[in-house]
Amino acid sequence: MANLFDYLDWRGDVPLTVDPLGEVDALLLAELAYTWFEDIPAEGELSLQSATLAFFRDHSREALRNSGVATDQAPLLLDGLCAGARFGTMRMSRYINEVDREKEAQISAVTYLLSDGSAFVAFRGTDSSLVGWKEDFDFSYLPETEGQRRAVGYLNAVGAALDRPLRVGGHSKGGNFAVYAASFCDSAVQDRIRTVYAFDAPGFRTSTLSREGYRRILPRVVRILPDTSLVGRLLSSDSRPQVVKSAAAGVSQHDGFTWLVRRNRFVPAEVSELGRLIDQTLGDWLEQMDDDTRRSLTDTVFSLFASTGQDSFHGMSEQKWKSAEAMLGSVAGLPREKRQELLRLLGKLLQSGGQSATARLPGRVGERWQGERG
Repeated sequence: MANLFDYLDWRGDVPLTVDPLGEVDALLLAELAYTWFEDIPAEGELSLQSATLAFFRDHSREALRNSGVATDQAPLLLDGLCAGARFGTMRMSRYINEVDREKEAQISAVTYLLSDGSAFVAFRGTDSSLVGWKEDFDFSYLPETEGQRRAVGYLNAVGAALDRPLRVGGHSKGGNFAVYAASFCDSAVQDRIRTVYAFDAPGFRTSTLSREGYRRILPRVVRILPDTSLVGRLLSSDSRPQVVKSAAAGVSQHDGFTWLVRRNRFVPAEVSELGRLIDQTLGDWLEQMDDDTRRSLTDTVFSLFASTGQDSFHGMSEQKWKSAEAMLGSVAGLPREKRQELLRLLGKLLQSGGQSATARLPGRVGERWQGERG
C-alpha cells in the first residue's frame, strides 16, 4: 500500500487539468501547512520552488527525517511537489503564524495558487505549544474561540484579494478552522468555495450545527477519519465521515502520513472496535459535563502543564522528569475540591467506556482515588 510520498512519486507528473484535485491532494496540501514558511510574504506571492530553496537553506532534510515528530515530515513533501507537473508551478501567498498567549489562540495558514486556476486555503493543525492545545479543549465550552474568529478573518481577506474559485482544508484543528471559516465567512466568499476538507478534525458544539452558515456549507464538506480516530470524534458534526485505513495503530493514526492510498484515493476501512469505544466513551463523558465543568477541567489541567514552566509539550518531553515532578507537586497543591473534580471526571471517563474506574487505577493510586471520591 502507498502513502503520501509514494503518491507524489507516481502521481506528481499528472497535471490537475488531466486529473482534478482530489482528497489525497488535499491532504498533501493540508499537511504541507505544518511547514514553517517564514519567507512567504503576507502580501504578494512566492513560487513553490523559491519557498523550497529558502526553507532548506536553513533546515536539514536528514534532521527532519530523524526527528521522530510526525509533523516534521511535512517539509519533506516539498521536493516531490516541485518535481512534478501537478504542483511544480504552484505559487504560495499570505502565510501567517500567530500564537497569542493572552487570548489563548494559535493559528497558522497559507494559501496555495494552483495551476487549475483555483486557490487552496490551508489551515495548520495544532502545533506543540500549550496555547495551541488548550484552544482544542476550548472548543468544547466556548461558542467561538479566538483562533476560529481569526480563521474567518483570514478566509475573508483571501477571498477579497483573489478572484478565484476556492477550496479550504486542514488537518486536526486546522480542519476545524477550515469548516468554521467556510461556514461563517462573507456570503460572497462562501459562494466561491467548491470543497472544504476536514482531516481527522474535531467537530463543534451542537449550537454551531444549527446556524445558517454551517448548514449552507455542509454539503461541500468532505470529512475523513482513520478507522481509530480520537481527535476527529471530539464534539459533533452532521457530515458523514469517510473512514480510511492507516498503517499505524491506535491514536497514532491521527498522523495523516500513515494513511494508505490506492491510485488517487484513500483505502477505505470500517471503524475499528477501539474507534467505536472511543466514540461512545467521549460522547458519554462530554454529555455528562456542562460548560462550566468543561471550562474548569480545561483550566485545571492546563494549569498543571503550565506549572512545568514550559511553553510547549516538546519542551516538557525534553525535561520529562522535572516536568513530571512539577505536575505532581501541583496536583498535591490543588485545593481538595479541584483534586476531587479531576479524579471524579477521570472515573466517569473510565466508567463510560464500560470499565470500573478503580479496576483501571493501580495500587495506592486507586485507593487514593476512592478516598478522594468519598
